[in-house]
Amino acid sequence: MWLLSRVPVTVVLVVVMAYCIFPLLWLVIASTKDATDLTGTSGFVFADFNLLENVTTLVGRDGGIYPRWFVNSLAYAGVGAAGSTLICFLAGHAFDKFEFRGKERVFGFVLVGVLVPGAATALPLYLLASNLGIVNTYWAVLLPGLVNPFGVYLARVFARSYAPYELVEAGRLDGSREFGIFFRIALPSMWPGVVTLFLFSFNGIWNNFFLPLLMLTDRDLFPVALGLYFWNSRSLNEADYYPSVIIGSLFAVLPVILLFIFLQRYWRAGLGSGALK
Repeated sequence: MWLLSRVPVTVVLVVVMAYCIFPLLWLVIASTKDATDLTGTSGFVFADFNLLENVTTLVGRDGGIYPRWFVNSLAYAGVGAAGSTLICFLAGHAFDKFEFRGKERVFGFVLVGVLVPGAATALPLYLLASNLGIVNTYWAVLLPGLVNPFGVYLARVFARSYAPYELVEAGRLDGSREFGIFFRIALPSMWPGVVTLFLFSFNGIWNNFFLPLLMLTDRDLFPVALGLYFWNSRSLNEADYYPSVIIGSLFAVLPVILLFIFLQRYWRAGLGSGALK
């Protein structure tokens, strides 16, 4: 078919690429402008170069709270993604390598969580956090990020593909304990899957907005996404906040971009294997 030939497909890919690249390009250009230039010049045209001034203002604004928000996001996303990845691969390894009564039913119950939208669980999570007394604490955002039903499914796929049962059985015959087999044999062999799931989890937690909005009222605990939302609300009445929102947004996307760049060889291998297996 003509629609599946090289030219139409290339055009579609170029349009999709532009759709993804243009917002980031606009963000880079806008981060060099002051409040007046942001509203008085075209979005893709450079004006007076105020990048350094904007960075200085960003770091010092409101008592230097932006670096704290940034560190909070790194803590939420880094610790949460690492914990979630470990839990998922422990569960995936258990579902794949152990036989116990009702295993497939339990696994199916876990997969039901994939079908439940996050908004539907927000209120129950808030009530649970309130009963535990952890509302407006780091734990209120960190603990929910450890649960990832889709990650359990993905980990089981990788456990079956990268750590065959014969490898685990050989470790048992050598006298290794189950945790030793997992951490010394199974987990290293599943490293592409570990990196892939870590990236997905990190990206999901880093960009999570609704849960912190529901759980947190102390500005010192805000992640960067919620903090920028707070500043953006103030920029409606105080225009000098607007450049800080722009350049703060630019810095906020850098960790995810850098992670994907430096770990791409692992997650590309993981995605390819997961698709084939």
